[in-house]
Amino acid sequence: MTIPSPQSPQNPAPQSSGSQPTGPWPAGPQPAGPRAPRSGGSGGGLARGLQRVTASALGPYQSAVVRIGFAATYLFFLLRELPHRHELYGPDSPWHWDLARQLTEGNRAFSVLMWTDSTVWFEAVYALTLLSAAALMLGWRTRTMSVLFMVGVLSVQNRSIFMGDGGDNVVHLMAIYLVLTRCAQVWSLDARRAARNARRAAEGLPPLRDIVGPVLWAPLGYVLVTATAMGGLGGTPWLPALLWILWLSAVVWWAVDRYLPRSEFRTLLDVLANLAHNATLAVIMAEVCLIYATAGWYKIQGSRWQDGTALYYPLNLDYFTPWPALSDILGASGLMVMVLTYGTVIVQVAFPFTLFNRRVKNVLLVVMICEHAGIALLLGLPFFSMAMIAADAVFLPTAFLVWLGTRATLGRRRLLARLPGRSRAPGKPGAPTRADGRSADGPARDGHGGTEEPRLQGGGGGHTLVG
Repeated sequence: MTIPSPQSPQNPAPQSSGSQPTGPWPAGPQPAGPRAPRSGGSGGGLARGLQRVTASALGPYQSAVVRIGFAATYLFFLLRELPHRHELYGPDSPWHWDLARQLTEGNRAFSVLMWTDSTVWFEAVYALTLLSAAALMLGWRTRTMSVLFMVGVLSVQNRSIFMGDGGDNVVHLMAIYLVLTRCAQVWSLDARRAARNARRAAEGLPPLRDIVGPVLWAPLGYVLVTATAMGGLGGTPWLPALLWILWLSAVVWWAVDRYLPRSEFRTLLDVLANLAHNATLAVIMAEVCLIYATAGWYKIQGSRWQDGTALYYPLNLDYFTPWPALSDILGASGLMVMVLTYGTVIVQVAFPFTLFNRRVKNVLLVVMICEHAGIALLLGLPFFSMAMIAADAVFLPTAFLVWLGTRATLGRRRLLARLPGRSRAPGKPGAPTRADGRSADGPARDGHGGTEEPRLQGGGGGHTLVG
């Protein structure tokens, strides 16, 4: 859903990508007369910029990759540590519950694991965090799952802050940011459900009634009231305020979507949602730049990085050598060690300055992704590398992500078409069919030929501060 903007026959307002025009476009030549300034006028540029950041949630594919990447990172981490969860974060941890409670009271951190030292409660929180990460990765009920994912990440990490590596800090921050973004516009089950409702609306049918949403949010409201009354939301005021705003906005969004779907208040909610998403996306970009800038400038101050030998030492530590033979081969070459050491510093320091040049930025993105893949392989830090690659994805070009999604969709369809017992369309042998009998490879109603995910601007496919 786009935001209507004032238009006149002489100067129609530009529309953002993926949105529908809010009024009739002029079919003939424009009459002569004064026109609003376009490229040279600051007022016209400001109006176009304001219209763009309020009428649509920018970067739908980038935010979807960030959602999938961080949810998958933490999901795989929890699955790997499943046999050792009691020793790391549970009742058998060397950092036992009393020490963790003293620490959280001192630094006013939040963790639902501090509500009780019951083993059953720990297992429930761990399982809920696992399920919320999986659901967030798939984009199922993303509004709810992003909040549960944030609560789970904060609770588990604040229970034993000495576990993990630098990737935990990135996941910690991104889990908070994700609740404010509309990261389910594409590549999600929410987007697929919203597309079904759009098809029903085009056919004159009412949208499917949403029962799961209230069922999920109603018990969460009871838990929120109880935790607030008992002082279990940590000592910082921002977290209780954020959780209450999220819960109340979900209730308001559901009520307006059901009873006033075409009202001005519904439009206002979309504007607030888009503003929250776009501002948070800018914060994520700034966060990534800050990570690389600080890492690069701190490395410059180290003597080992200055003489080009810094990489040699982790390659010869048993803790960071999952493949000793490979580390020995690389560490034996002084030239390779020096090139990789200096190259790491140069890329990290230069990356924030390359954002103004798209081609150079894309080249450095490839280099940094390869660098993190090498860290995962050579130093045995896969989850740190996954977290950083997911953070880097916010800068990936949209054209590449659309192409990648198209290839993945075609590959999935070909794989499903080869499965035994798969239904076939009567006119196309081997073509999978939809529930209504039409070929899945046929043209879609959105005009993209069925190969591109829908780009939704309303609240049905995304989730935000207000829906």
